[in-house]
Amino acid sequence: MEVKNPKILPDQRALDFGAGFYLTSNKKQASTWSKSVAKRQRSGVPTVNVYEFNSDGLEQLNILKFESASGEWLDFVVANRKATFIGESYDVVIGPVANDYTLPVIDDYIDGKYKKEEAIERLLPQNLTDQFAFLTSIALKLITFERSEQL
Repeated sequence: MEVKNPKILPDQRALDFGAGFYLTSNKKQASTWSKSVAKRQRSGVPTVNVYEFNSDGLEQLNILKFESASGEWLDFVVANRKATFIGESYDVVIGPVANDYTLPVIDDYIDGKYKKEEAIERLLPQNLTDQFAFLTSIALKLITFERSEQL
């Protein structure tokens, strides 16, 4: 759906970086996700929204950035997916997206089938795309809706 006015909705499901408004710089990832959501919900037209990012005021935000699927990233994602994260609050979290291909590895890590190092080793070759989670209303002020593209 078209989202001209992004908001942070109460967390209805466990997400990688917690409840927030999620974006990616990868159009293919956005298109795939949009099609998946429309199919799962059996309604709507797959739509990719495009936003402009304004970096003014960025230095005033508390930002966490994961450069890759590291042990710290894995623990952060697992804690959020289990709804047990109680660490520092962030305005924006940036890092790799845990997608349908990574979830079995993450689930096996949660179940104790893999040690952290083994899980990371299995995740690294997957060429994970990026995601940006805007977690506060202050952070949302940095993005402006430009247009939507129906697929």
